[in-house]
Amino acid sequence: MTTKPNALPWLLLSAAVIVLDQLSKWWALAALQPAGMPHEVIPGWLDWTLSFNYGASFSFLDVNGGWQRWLFVALALIISAVLVAWLARTTRSDWRTALPLALIIGGAIGNLIDRLHAARVTDFIAVYHGNWHFAIFNLADSAISVGAVMLVAFGLFGGKGGSGVR
Repeated sequence: MTTKPNALPWLLLSAAVIVLDQLSKWWALAALQPAGMPHEVIPGWLDWTLSFNYGASFSFLDVNGGWQRWLFVALALIISAVLVAWLARTTRSDWRTALPLALIIGGAIGNLIDRLHAARVTDFIAVYHGNWHFAIFNLADSAISVGAVMLVAFGLFGGKGGSGVR
């Protein structure tokens, strides 16, 4: 019985997401002061606006005394460990599973670094139109969101019928 190589090399993509996320946050902290002041990128659609999130998506649990930091640290560690284990059981050629998992892991660790270092996540991408404003987010959030959508879409419409798990 031969085993196919696992998808752990896809963690290089996770590492790239982490590096790009941290570099972009470093840039945002250096270039976008003071916090809350929009810097127009695409008029009527996109600004760079420095913001800090002490909670989770859409500022969930943002003002709860600090305990939520450790909840989100623990969740990021547990979820990342589960996804790495999933990658280890996935064949390397199954990019429909490996790519989304790598993006989610990279995004989760990117935001984890912020929580451990500064007890908050640095956000700076503000998308809006007219009176409609989406939550301010960062590259790690984007990687998590894109990875999650891809995982669902490939799971529903992937066409191969398998998860690539050995």
